[in-house]
Amino acid sequence: MSTTLTSKGQVTIPKRVRDALNLGPGSAVEFEVNQAGEVVVRKAGACASGKADRFEAARGKADVKWRTEELMVLLRGDD
Repeated sequence: MSTTLTSKGQVTIPKRVRDALNLGPGSAVEFEVNQAGEVVVRKAGACASGKADRFEAARGKADVKWRTEELMVLLRGDD
């Protein structure tokens, strides 16, 4: 599978690769060159094993609905 580099250094990621990585418009990707000199592309936030890192997996999961003022009173106390 090959593609052509544009004058701006851009390429189109082939559909089979986009589908395999579950990439859609606006998806962020990361590029890495491994020790064999091969380029590895993966969905941003995924580690080498293909799983999201533990911080990315937890992002947006909190269900506490604090307001800033309430949180600051709790942290600082009423002193």
